[in-house]
Amino acid sequence: MRYPFNLWWSEDDQRWIAEVYDLPGCLADGETPEQAAREAAKTARLWLEVAREEGREIPTPSSQQQASGQLALRLPKFLHASLRRRAAREGVSLNQYLVAALSERDGEARGRETATHPKRAAVRAR
Repeated sequence: MRYPFNLWWSEDDQRWIAEVYDLPGCLADGETPEQAAREAAKTARLWLEVAREEGREIPTPSSQQQASGQLALRLPKFLHASLRRRAAREGVSLNQYLVAALSERDGEARGRETATHPKRAAVRAR
């Protein structure tokens, strides 16, 4: 199984860090991004081997989990009413309004992440 990982430069360690985020505590480092990625793949194999030996559940890689594109959401009535009014003022459905608002917020979060970790990149473990 291939597990995705995040790769970033650590100023503190002066090394590239690779975190296999589907496997808690599974991190590796290297002098280059490629070395960190290779080490992460080795570390993930060891993590899985130990988990199997201990009878722990093996998580499905998030890269294999498909999003349905549907979301059930509970929210306060006043917020629901406010969002409906805003969508109506913009002449769109509540669904379209929420998708646009969430997309905008997600873009802002990605921008902050890039500003905080300019060398961070999401890549796949080999």
